Amino acid sequence: MNEMEQKVLKTLSHQYKNIAAASTEIINLQSILNLPKGTEHFLTDIHGEYEQFNHVLKNGSGSVRRKIDEEFGNTISNKDKKSLATLIYYPESKLEIVEREEDNLEDWYKISLHRLVQVIKRVSSKYTRSKVRKALPKDFAYVIEELITEKEEIQDKEAYYNEIIHTIIRIGRAPQFIIALSHLIQQLVIDHLHIVGDIYDRGPGPHIIMDTLCEYHSVDVQWGNHDMVWMGAAAGSLACIANVVRMSARYGNLATLEDGYGINLLPLATFALETYENTNCDAFTIKFNTDYNTKDLGLDTKMHKAIAILQFKLEGQLIMRHPEFHMEDRMLLHRIDFEKKTICVDGKEYPMKDVDFPTVDPVHPYELTEEESKVMLRLQQVFMRCEKLQRHVKFLFSKGGMYKIYNGNLLYHGCVPLNPDGSFMQVEICGKEYCGKALYDILEYYARRGYYAKEAKERALGQDMIWYIWAGPGSPVFGKAKMATFERYFLKDKETHIEEKNSYYKLLENEEVIGRILEEFGLDKADAHIVNGHVPVEQIHGESPIKCGGKLLIIDGGFSKAYQKKTGIAGYTLVCNSRGMRLVAHEPFESTEAAIIKESDIFSDSVVVENFPRRKLVADTDTGKEIQENIFYLEELLEAYREGTIMEEV
Repeated sequence: MNEMEQKVLKTLSHQYKNIAAASTEIINLQSILNLPKGTEHFLTDIHGEYEQFNHVLKNGSGSVRRKIDEEFGNTISNKDKKSLATLIYYPESKLEIVEREEDNLEDWYKISLHRLVQVIKRVSSKYTRSKVRKALPKDFAYVIEELITEKEEIQDKEAYYNEIIHTIIRIGRAPQFIIALSHLIQQLVIDHLHIVGDIYDRGPGPHIIMDTLCEYHSVDVQWGNHDMVWMGAAAGSLACIANVVRMSARYGNLATLEDGYGINLLPLATFALETYENTNCDAFTIKFNTDYNTKDLGLDTKMHKAIAILQFKLEGQLIMRHPEFHMEDRMLLHRIDFEKKTICVDGKEYPMKDVDFPTVDPVHPYELTEEESKVMLRLQQVFMRCEKLQRHVKFLFSKGGMYKIYNGNLLYHGCVPLNPDGSFMQVEICGKEYCGKALYDILEYYARRGYYAKEAKERALGQDMIWYIWAGPGSPVFGKAKMATFERYFLKDKETHIEEKNSYYKLLENEEVIGRILEEFGLDKADAHIVNGHVPVEQIHGESPIKCGGKLLIIDGGFSKAYQKKTGIAGYTLVCNSRGMRLVAHEPFESTEAAIIKESDIFSDSVVVENFPRRKLVADTDTGKEIQENIFYLEELLEAYREGTIMEEV
């Protein structure tokens, strides 16, 4: 035994003080290894659509309904199954309706409680008692454990369980108990949640989604480009702040900032009203939904234009600070001929729809006016002081990263940048070139420095790198040659709007390339998968999310309503349990109200990606590897106790 091993065993002996304690733990851990692996749930590109997100989370992409079908088969009607599923998804709201409309409430309580207990028994069967016990709500932990634990010593078990349920109803605790059971089922059906990027932008409720994720029992996040720009804004990057406010204005979601996060936009509103009062804002129409208050349309349009011009100026300054970004083509203000009302882009002259820019000095187009500087300083202060936003962004840093390797699968939002021949693309970062996994790692390092570094220069560099991750041509989570924001606003020629995708997206069916990516991240190309988001899969045009014979899965199918006409569906999700992987295509979600009153679930079309040749156990997972390592050291400790090299505490 070397010195390091002895230190490890000495530390372990403080927790397991003798042979009996160590032996018991070895037996416990060994038994866990032989349980079926927990169910993983993958979601991506949620884009603020909180109602659909919450519903898919509650129903586990159909996992709850499948458990109900497995448990009850043909013993209850399809209508009763729908009612039970709705009760599990929305117990508080469903109880309000039932208590108002049900004639025999006591019978309804009795039937519902019995059914919920049966479902809990099924969904908890793959876990240890210890894990289930930890998940139990405090107020009802003892009672639930009694109901779901088989009591061999009791002869009339049915009478025993009936009496417990009767007492719960008699003392008026049935509603609270039903709510507790329903939330427990939701938790036990999904063991771990993966969010493969883009929680933010477009939809109205990213802050609601983030609140939900912060409370979720087990979750990780792979940062998307839209998440990165919000993270940069929270860190204090002026270019990221301008992007966040502009997109919120463009999609009629300024309420997300003002009401959701309490960010005061009055300085920007005042500036926009004064500076852009008599300015043409036709190019800055708002893409609003039915919830948008159109009385704000005039002001929001002016704010939209004001912050867009600020964004173009700030991005120009940032690009000048970093010639290594090779993004000079994104500096366009100085290419405008204000007299001719044209601009030169990629060597070609185009007429502009709008050159009415009262704050742009043609001689120094990227300089902020004094008023603009004041507006950006105020915005920077409120973003950095917003407690809720900072809490959400810290969660993204603590639970997230640029990619995730989990149970033999590789998860990332965008792409691994490739050259046309399939080789890894070299990207210059701070004077050195990186590609593949190393590129992901260095960008994540700088992103974390941009938020956490104490030294101002290091923090500023990190924030500039966050902006590059959002929109840079070498960014894995962006994956395009350019972001054509300027052209989309000001040029009619749609050829200029094209954002050429990285070669990665042309090589998704190339087994050699996909195998090389998996090996680059240390995975076995024979049985690993890549789970990918970012680019909507256009099912409406016959495109499949399953690429390269099932080795790569793109699960962005249009969660965001802005994409649903393009994709033809309302998002894909992926479920991986002990028996295999299943891709779920969702129809558009009507509303939470309809889901409760009409008991309408999201209609989902399920496709089996892979059936495992044998049922996967905890031993086959990352957690299993950790348990096996713990068993190894516990057995070493056991041997040390028996040999007397470490003394037991009796």
